[in-house]
Amino acid sequence: MVIIGLLASYVGPRYFSQVGKSEVKIARAQMVAFEQALDQYRLETGRYPSTEQGLKVLETKPENEKRWNGPYLKKKLPLDPWGNAYLYKFPGEHSDYDIYSYGNDGKPGGNGESADIGNWQ
Repeated sequence: MVIIGLLASYVGPRYFSQVGKSEVKIARAQMVAFEQALDQYRLETGRYPSTEQGLKVLETKPENEKRWNGPYLKKKLPLDPWGNAYLYKFPGEHSDYDIYSYGNDGKPGGNGESADIGNWQ
């Protein structure tokens, strides 16, 4: 019993730290997919969507957008790995547009797994 406890105390933290890293990798991969879809949207419509339109234009045609030829994602717009909607801002503060997640805690700022993740990082 003691040996199992010692093994769990050694392996557990390493395992859970890897889980947090994989969630960040998933978020970054999803952001790359959004970037590709947004670039395709811009090529067809002549502009990026507004902040108000958000990422939903990648799956749903906006009113009065005649050149929309979507959907631009193969699947439904995903939530971030922590179950929150991705945030989008145009024009962006860091690039043409910003796509970001507030991370594990769902709040701005933070460190480690709670740190914000953006397409500019």
